[in-house]
Amino acid sequence: MKFTKMQGAGNDYVYVDCFAEPMPADPAALAKRVADRHYGIGGDGLILICPTERADARMRMFNADGSESEMCGNGVRCVAKYVYDHGIAKKSPLKIETGNGVLEIALEIENGKARRATVDMGPPILEAGKIPVAMAGVEPTSRVVDVPLFDHVSQEPFAAWAASVGLEPKMTCVSMGNPHVTIYCRDVAAVPLEAIGPMLEKAVIFPRRINVHFVQVHSPTEVTMRTWERGSGITLACGTGASAVCVSGALTNRHGRKILAHLPGGDLELRWGDDNHVYMTGPAEEVFQGEMLNAE
Repeated sequence: MKFTKMQGAGNDYVYVDCFAEPMPADPAALAKRVADRHYGIGGDGLILICPTERADARMRMFNADGSESEMCGNGVRCVAKYVYDHGIAKKSPLKIETGNGVLEIALEIENGKARRATVDMGPPILEAGKIPVAMAGVEPTSRVVDVPLFDHVSQEPFAAWAASVGLEPKMTCVSMGNPHVTIYCRDVAAVPLEAIGPMLEKAVIFPRRINVHFVQVHSPTEVTMRTWERGSGITLACGTGASAVCVSGALTNRHGRKILAHLPGGDLELRWGDDNHVYMTGPAEEVFQGEMLNAE
């Protein structure tokens, strides 16, 4: 199986061109193999670039644990770059089908290659029942905005460190086609994400699990965030997560509708437009190509 390793702001996946390669028989099992950073290729998961009649290409994204996710913002930028650079569709904007519908991606071309991309991530989903979030006292049609955190999850795992990081014990939940929870604090670098991330991801109030983001606000236009991704763990960046953070901060008046988000793997530019769509701009890079033996 031939593959391409790509990354967007450090969010790295193994990409398979299913225009040229057979569709893997068991993508979930393959994702676990290729994502292993010791015995496989290494990455946050597997992304298949597939033919479709609805768009220029279709993206299927599998986390490192084999679970299939609806959407990946950094991944879809890389898919668009691959589609353009490898001649599948030599145009901009491109349309890429995802689990969150068909998205439009505008490319920045340099020396015949796509270097950056702006993705129309679509409108955020704010209704609790559609994110989904299932909490006592919260109607399915209600928004989960600055809801008291410890009314719905145990305070005990937070007790030893919450004060030292300036934790704000509130949460805001948004779906960008996949579910996200945002929690704010004064010192995001000191949050024990490796311990608290999996606990929140699998909390009973999140019936389809959730992506977890801790955020430090620097100004009305700038934040730093760290992410625990559902099914992959700590990652260097999360494009849908940064989009959800943009919406969460604007909803709670912590910052404006246009921000620069600093992530461990790089920066992303976010704008929640007057049309209610979120626009994300960031890099996309092809790292290397290779061939994996006995991929099936």
